[in-house]
Amino acid sequence: MIREMVVVENVNHPGRLSRVNASKYKVTRAALLKVLPKVGKGLTQSEMMVSMRRNLSKAQFPGTTTSWWTKVVQLDLEAKGLVVRDGGKPLRWRRT
Repeated sequence: MIREMVVVENVNHPGRLSRVNASKYKVTRAALLKVLPKVGKGLTQSEMMVSMRRNLSKAQFPGTTTSWWTKVVQLDLEAKGLVVRDGGKPLRWRRT
């Protein structure tokens, strides 16, 4: 079985590219853009993960894979300028 792949970036490692499952990436990307606010305070890492667990299928993302996929997509969208970190502690993320 051949799976479609998508290339992702990582804001913490500029120029480093990885390939991941395209269908899981697309589902996670849509969910993350849905839960992250565009205005106001962003979500903390914990808030983001809780929201994503509610929005992603446990059948498609069993166990802790929800967290892994959320982080992969968050770092990719951040590298592409679609998501930004708000300053301060704890870190918060929002859409641009």
